[in-house]
Amino acid sequence: MQQDTIPSVLPHTGAARFMDACSMRQPDATPIWFMRQAGRCLAEYRDLRKKYDILTMAKTPELCALVTLMPVEKFGVDGAVLYADIMLPVEGMGVSLELQPEVGPIIHHPIRTMQDIEALRVADASETVPYVMDALKLVKRQLAGKQALIGFSGSPFTLACYMIEGRPSRDYALAKAMMYGQPAMWHALMDKLTTMIANYLVAQIEAGADVVQLFDSWVGALSPSVYRQYVLPYAKRIFDTVKTTGVPAIHFGTGTASLLEIMTEAGGDIMSVDWRVDLDTAWARIGYEHGIQGNLDPTLLLTDWPTIERGMQEVLRRADQRPGHIFNLGHGVLAPTNPDLLRRLVDAVHTTTQRA
Repeated sequence: MQQDTIPSVLPHTGAARFMDACSMRQPDATPIWFMRQAGRCLAEYRDLRKKYDILTMAKTPELCALVTLMPVEKFGVDGAVLYADIMLPVEGMGVSLELQPEVGPIIHHPIRTMQDIEALRVADASETVPYVMDALKLVKRQLAGKQALIGFSGSPFTLACYMIEGRPSRDYALAKAMMYGQPAMWHALMDKLTTMIANYLVAQIEAGADVVQLFDSWVGALSPSVYRQYVLPYAKRIFDTVKTTGVPAIHFGTGTASLLEIMTEAGGDIMSVDWRVDLDTAWARIGYEHGIQGNLDPTLLLTDWPTIERGMQEVLRRADQRPGHIFNLGHGVLAPTNPDLLRRLVDAVHTTTQRA
């Protein structure tokens, strides 16, 4: 069979499982994947990192595809999430940055003035990050419809925090000071980022992504009323744009227990929740017409299998076999995690939730 004649989703596969959950249909088993599944816990990945830095791997489609597919082969997950960094499209806007190991993104010239914001360019993603689209196409061909391909972007709020602070922060003081004290600058920056992100996600979908996830990693730093005023309109604009493609979207955040209802208003199909809120409580709050992703504590994977299994069973008990559940961690895989335990968890989720 020629590659271009392979259907995008084959029946009884990880892709079918994943897309059924995204569409609120009952899958043959609960789909499972892990954020940061292509990363530091894999020896093969660590070997590559001895030869290449993160940006080089992310910008080289063949290397990116290789790393993206590693957890599919090693763990048997139902989705392959593109190996990339949320700052890649920001660099494409003309922002000079580097990724420092064990630190994170460092912005060489943080956003401080309206002139800085006006200088940011919003161009077609095929021009600014062509390597991302090439990698997606390569991975899509190699998956051959067996697993879902997950694209993603950082949210306007999280990217704005990095761009204003200049580096990871605990309190986001500079970013929030701009938001509160210089709202015109804040909204100008959020508007540009929103346009860029919406275009970036649509380009990923056109390149083959079956589902996309918006990472709002730092949004838990805000109250519901502040979120509604300064963030919600921009998140909603992104999800409204993605909806025009017919591809489902996942909304991810951490520390968002106080924001679940209002984040649901943004329009994502699946809400991803962390371990700070029980999954059944979260689902009741966002409404059963929406799907939910999560929410095993990643630190459980640093223990033994009986402990992990109990945690898994608790998550599944709270999901109660409702359609629309995607099993995941509340955040990313931690570097010391034993890969064998990840594989065992994937198999256990599939076996435990297998339906006739």
